[in-house]
Amino acid sequence: MKTVRQLLYGEIIRAVVFVAFGFLALFLFFDLVDELQALSRHAAQGYQLQHALLFIALKTPDHIYELLPISVLIGSIFVMARLAQSSEFTILRTGGLEPWMALSSLLKLGLVFVAITFFFGDYAAPWAERQAQQIKAPFQGQLTTGQTGAWLREKQGQQQYAVNVRRFDGISKMQDVRIHAFNEKGQLLTITTARQAQIQAGQWELLEVEEKSILLPSATNPAQFSVTQLDRQSWSTGISTDMVAAALLSPDRMSTWELFRYMRHLSANNQNAQRYEIEFWRKVFYPLSCLVMLVLALPFAYLHFRSGQIAGHVFAGVLAGISFSLLNNVFSFIGNLQNWQPLLTSAAPALIYSAVSLAAFWWMVLRR
Repeated sequence: MKTVRQLLYGEIIRAVVFVAFGFLALFLFFDLVDELQALSRHAAQGYQLQHALLFIALKTPDHIYELLPISVLIGSIFVMARLAQSSEFTILRTGGLEPWMALSSLLKLGLVFVAITFFFGDYAAPWAERQAQQIKAPFQGQLTTGQTGAWLREKQGQQQYAVNVRRFDGISKMQDVRIHAFNEKGQLLTITTARQAQIQAGQWELLEVEEKSILLPSATNPAQFSVTQLDRQSWSTGISTDMVAAALLSPDRMSTWELFRYMRHLSANNQNAQRYEIEFWRKVFYPLSCLVMLVLALPFAYLHFRSGQIAGHVFAGVLAGISFSLLNNVFSFIGNLQNWQPLLTSAAPALIYSAVSLAAFWWMVLRR
């Protein structure tokens, strides 16, 4: 059995790596075409070809994360179909390789692909994304959304804060920041405006600060208003860089842990976290799709091929991989619009394809 595993694992790994590199080269070419436009647009700010090439290279981990399940499906289908055509898999079956043994062997290899996908999605891709932002931020200006920027909320003790960030460089520096403080009754207490701000561990460092304080009226004293000018001020907060970036950008570039923290932050401040909960569970289930892809590819080893039929089945694998990605995105958008349960919304594509692959395995392998 050890020899059989070495044969299957070696063939599948080589095929998956080959397919992944082919798709990666195609994606990087598209990135290069896009960056050539950015190169001409930001040339006056000093954005040069070496910056563009380094920026493209740092997008590689994210592409690998997106492509790995599809590459596993296509590569494993090619290997299984080729082994079936050459009758090698028939020889293995004659030698005692039962269907459940073949399935368990593929699932063990799938766990390796799951770990690799999780590593790229949770560690390599977010780190590379931050490095890419550091390269491009000095040339492309600040990130913003709409006319009012991004709004965030936070509750600290008896006070609540509504924070507005107009521009953000994607790393740690912000511009035109406003912090509104309210008491437990929702009455406005202070408005703090900062021309610039920098996110640090557990606090924001505000620069060129103007603080407007409102002393609420009482039975004896009317409401009073005061303005204080400060060069620098620290504000303790749990709002991190990734939370600000998530408010301005898509959450799919956040790690699983950061998405979980941001979900908890939104829920603690009575904000809708549906979109981020769906993305969180997508990040959890997406690496597991490698197991589904291997199960989907196994029945191809039990087919009978004539010469020239492998290309057609590999093409079917490409269509299946594309349809899985499309279904994953469609369920995400519809679940967000229809307010579906995030866990079921994110798990549905994997469950559907698991059911299809197990049904194909039962029909083509066990029943026949």
